[in-house]
Amino acid sequence: MASGYFITGTDTDSGKTVVTLGLMAQLQSRGLQVLGMKPVAAGAEQTDAGLRNSDALQLQAQASRAIAYGQINPYCFEPPIAPHLAAERAGQTIDFLEIGRCFNQLAIGADRVLVEGAGGWRVPLGPAQSISDLAVLLGLPVILVVGLRLGCINHALLSAESIRASGARLAGWIGNQVDPAMQERDANIETLKQRLDIPCLGLVPWQVPLTPQAVSDCLQLPADF
Repeated sequence: MASGYFITGTDTDSGKTVVTLGLMAQLQSRGLQVLGMKPVAAGAEQTDAGLRNSDALQLQAQASRAIAYGQINPYCFEPPIAPHLAAERAGQTIDFLEIGRCFNQLAIGADRVLVEGAGGWRVPLGPAQSISDLAVLLGLPVILVVGLRLGCINHALLSAESIRASGARLAGWIGNQVDPAMQERDANIETLKQRLDIPCLGLVPWQVPLTPQAVSDCLQLPADF
């Protein structure tokens, strides 16, 4: 059975996908079989094969072996809105048991499965469930992607507090600079290191393009990651 991690962020557009791809690339460089999963995605284009989300397609392309799109992204919605609203508009219910089934299928023959959330930690996925409930159900340790911009300290500390309160294990955080003109970047990072009290697994500077290898080069993962 594969082990894995749940990748969440301080907010939408914090860089969860690019960081997940970088994590996959680094683990693959160690000779591991690595797959990515994005259980729920809102914001997709209609194709001949059905709805396709660009983030999920990138995870599919980075995978160590060919995987059907539906296993990587079992719930895909067209409008780029909150996923519980997108599901409601589509007349669907996001079933955690179905997501768990897809995860278990991916885990067969894989060394690591990295699961990327949607938005931040408390994003609703239905009337009484959220991203945090899904991560706890899957039983995966959590990596927090901190979008480095003004306000990131507050967002990161609140996210870390909520992750711990849920009972999930917070394995570390990765800073991703989303504002190229961020003032006092280094001072903000130092404050995060002091206050989060968990390992910093890497710092991704502002750069274009953010290829999986470029992100991988910015990460410092422990040998047993």
